[in-house]
Amino acid sequence: MASSRKPKQSSILEQIEYTLREQAAEQNRLTVALSGGVDSVVLLHALHTLSGSMNFELSAVHVEHGISPFASQWSNFCQARCDALGIPLQISRLQVKKTPQVSLEAAARHARYQIFKQIQTDFIVLAQHQDDQVETILLQLLRGAGVKGLGGMPVARKLDTSGTVKLLRPLLDITRATIMQYAQQYQLEWVTDESNEDITYDRNFLRHNIFPLIEARLPAYRHTLSRAGCHLAEASHLLDELADSDSKFAMKNGELRIESLRQLSLPRAKNLLRYLFSQQDAMQPSTVKLAEILRQLLRAGDDTRLHLIFGEVEIRCFKGLVKIQPARIPPKITTPLIWHGEQTWILESLGGAIEWRRQANGGIDPQKLIDQSVTARLRIGGERFQPDCQRPRRSLKKILQEASIPPWERDTLPLIYSGDRLVWVPGIGIDCFFQALPGEWSIMPIWLPN
Repeated sequence: MASSRKPKQSSILEQIEYTLREQAAEQNRLTVALSGGVDSVVLLHALHTLSGSMNFELSAVHVEHGISPFASQWSNFCQARCDALGIPLQISRLQVKKTPQVSLEAAARHARYQIFKQIQTDFIVLAQHQDDQVETILLQLLRGAGVKGLGGMPVARKLDTSGTVKLLRPLLDITRATIMQYAQQYQLEWVTDESNEDITYDRNFLRHNIFPLIEARLPAYRHTLSRAGCHLAEASHLLDELADSDSKFAMKNGELRIESLRQLSLPRAKNLLRYLFSQQDAMQPSTVKLAEILRQLLRAGDDTRLHLIFGEVEIRCFKGLVKIQPARIPPKITTPLIWHGEQTWILESLGGAIEWRRQANGGIDPQKLIDQSVTARLRIGGERFQPDCQRPRRSLKKILQEASIPPWERDTLPLIYSGDRLVWVPGIGIDCFFQALPGEWSIMPIWLPN
């Protein structure tokens, strides 16, 4: 879609069309997050109207969170609405429950985004508008958020760092009042979430009790706070650029060097850690938690084996290097996993797969695997191995230590056996007895963790 000039006083249709031409491309797939409320119903209607003149594929998704007693009625309404417009709808049903230190609203949003990640689309289109943006900015301010939080919601961003799907919010310059006028103009129907009137929720308290007072004194507050959010979003972008530059200085093969971290000022070190958490799509730690993480990292020595878990992320430290990665449950297998000759051997319980590749040199002699079953096992201790035919058979534990394989990875590696003989260890090599002679065709296993 070609770029167009943004109208100064734009209608909803003009604003959405402008955003689509700026952010999307021809034949993109757009999926509306349809709650059934007035905002998403208006967004669905507007996109359906524009689909007649713009070249995009339109569908919708409704997430039934199972919180409201009216949830199934809302699902039925969304289905009927999409059927009337000829728009495909996917309904996902969940049972969201509040967990310690996580609000029900945050838990529902997290569950909703997990559903979004499974949808085959280019954009998840959200109906958040200018009033939502202002509420978000003030809530973040009252919670003591930093620059990134105070920047509010962006018009477009990736759903997660590893994927291609984007979130798109084309109504961020449109007020709630304008959306209501559109709904009334086209005689649209919608459902009303009864929880929107519950002022025990901070957002509803601001919406019903505080913003009417502000508007009476400062009627342009929506535009003003939105502009402030844009300024802070720009500042946040600059901080990300600084963190990206610092990461190039402080990182080595995807791991953070503690010695380099010590050379940064405390604000830059904190900024870098926040950036690395965001790269993992992780929830940002609180100010206190971040300060404690940084304190422990800066005190760590080369022999420190630090292991911190924060939410869905874990921090590991080994030989002066820090690895930030998704928290993992150590794999367990009660019996050896048997290979039946698959070229790609899926080891679901070990969190990965072994791919077998045929090559002329440096692999396993397949003839030596014929007489015994080939299995994958985890290390239990006491294994001995001889990857170098010029050196004697030695303790696998010692070999792994010399190879500087982090301790937390040593017990997760799939070891390939032929009968009771250890054949291959990922990152180490093939036992001397099983190595093919130079020039002979062989097979080479490649470990591909998820």
